[in-house]
Amino acid sequence: MELILNNITKSFENKRVLKNINFKFTKGNIYALLGRNGAGKTTLFNILAEELKSDDGNAYITIDGNREELTSTDLSYVYSNPILPEFLTGYEFIKFFIDINKDKLNNSLSIDDYFEVIKINKEDSHKLIRSYSHGMKNKIQMLMFVITRPPIILLDEPLTSLDVVVALEIKRLLRKIRKDHIIIFSTHILQLAKDLCDEIAILNDGKLTLMEKELLKYPDFEDQVIDMLKEKEDYA
Repeated sequence: MELILNNITKSFENKRVLKNINFKFTKGNIYALLGRNGAGKTTLFNILAEELKSDDGNAYITIDGNREELTSTDLSYVYSNPILPEFLTGYEFIKFFIDINKDKLNNSLSIDDYFEVIKINKEDSHKLIRSYSHGMKNKIQMLMFVITRPPIILLDEPLTSLDVVVALEIKRLLRKIRKDHIIIFSTHILQLAKDLCDEIAILNDGKLTLMEKELLKYPDFEDQVIDMLKEKEDYA
């Protein structure tokens, strides 16, 4: 399975944020999408999730040799700030989510089993989502892709504000399921990218470049990344 980006381009007024991006992601890897604030990481995710239209280019998914244009049904998008119905309990929301997706589910876990996967106890699962911490809300977001198991998972800096225990639990979950998915993890935190991801893609000056794996072993790895991420003025 592959996710193929073909000439993805996006501008806002006279600022070209994404410049004819061509890139290929493959199944079984966690990719760090590494870039400075404002580099266009969220813009790229929004285009892939069909929440924003590109100016040019397309994204494709290839499964068993069949290539089709990517649609929002092929992926799960985990936002940096969770968007959840806070008037429901966690249990009520997950029950609703399972009900509306039942035609494409092929597992037999109960709702309580799912909450056990993300380490939310039964008492907390029946509390209103508005009372949840940021970390618990992120866990609920994560549970959505655990349930539907889409081919592609987009994670927009979901670990940035989590405590160390919750962040570790989510890292373990992602490592456990990576073999069946393409996981793209947007972050501006270099150490997190190095610890969690199999591959690092650098988004800088509107272009996406895969970093050589061997560079991760070099003692000056961080200095090399910093050099690659140095801000460039764009007058296009």
